[in-house]
Amino acid sequence: MIRLTLTAAVALTLAAAPVFAQTAPSPTSAQPGSEEWLRLRGEMYKRAPDSEQDPAEVAATARLNAEIAARNAAAAETEAEAMAAFEDRNAAWRAEAARLETERVQWEANAAAASAARAQWERERAAWEAQMEACRRSGRVCVSPPPGY
Repeated sequence: MIRLTLTAAVALTLAAAPVFAQTAPSPTSAQPGSEEWLRLRGEMYKRAPDSEQDPAEVAATARLNAEIAARNAAAAETEAEAMAAFEDRNAAWRAEAARLETERVQWEANAAAASAARAQWERERAAWEAQMEACRRSGRVCVSPPPGY
């Protein structure tokens, strides 16, 4: 029993070790992106004053930013066109599905009507045949068109 308890304790300790290792103090009070937040992570960012900026580097950065903005705008336009095309195809699919469903319902209604008409004809035919048989048994000449003529 003691051995089982010790084994369980060791297993729990080993299982919890990664959790204990990850629970280092975290700067929860620092605002993400702030200087304090960066400093707590060992990073430093300090913008140099405009007088110390390299004009060639500023121009290159502005050019790169303009290219990125242009690519982002083109990607947004492409995505908007793709979404519009998708919506058009989706609407066409829904219209076709609705048309086919209407045709299916109409076919079922037609089949039910045809089945009902056939059943009615069969009842009328059976009644006519019974009437003709009764007429023949009476010895008379029976001339009566069958139903549907």
